[in-house]
Amino acid sequence: MMPTNEDLLARIEALEARATAAEDYRVLMNLQAAYGYYVDKGLWDKAADLFAEEGTLEIAGRGVYVGRERVREYLKCLPEYRDGVIFNHMQLQPVLHIDSEAGTAKGRWRTLMMVGIMEAEVGRWGEATYENTYVRERGKWRIASLHGIINFYCEYDEGWHKGGVPLLRSTEGISPDRPQTFEYEAHPKAVIAPFHYDEV
Repeated sequence: MMPTNEDLLARIEALEARATAAEDYRVLMNLQAAYGYYVDKGLWDKAADLFAEEGTLEIAGRGVYVGRERVREYLKCLPEYRDGVIFNHMQLQPVLHIDSEAGTAKGRWRTLMMVGIMEAEVGRWGEATYENTYVRERGKWRIASLHGIINFYCEYDEGWHKGGVPLLRSTEGISPDRPQTFEYEAHPKAVIAPFHYDEV
């Protein structure tokens, strides 16, 4: 039986929807990876520009910063990238749920961190879960909220089997717009970052 014009139109629309979803997935993967690369090198303006105009940032229980310019202010209070500094933040293990029609998405990521400042004799490993949301703003995907929940942070030469470094609950030179979303402490305390999904 030959397909009708209606059948063919439905197939075309379904294929277009799948193509849009695939392209949105690709763009969101690049968006989050770009954030990691910019943070690695202290390119704070470029990292902030990835956020939506009203985007929020919350890291390590230090409170919530609201709006792209407040995110920029917070990031610029972090260490400057220079000789003797390592600030790697690898973006790994994505689970993305995208509503292409609505222009919204949610994502869970793992970041593995290597932080080092030679002059301060600081060298640490860290790992965190990101539970993020995204929005299509003026035709471009942007980070609507970035929430980094630290799972462990430890001295590089001692390892996590010795415990961990307590989370720093504030950032010098700036105060958050809202308190942290929930109270927690990193390893050796057990913490499970809230999931945006019940099933994949």
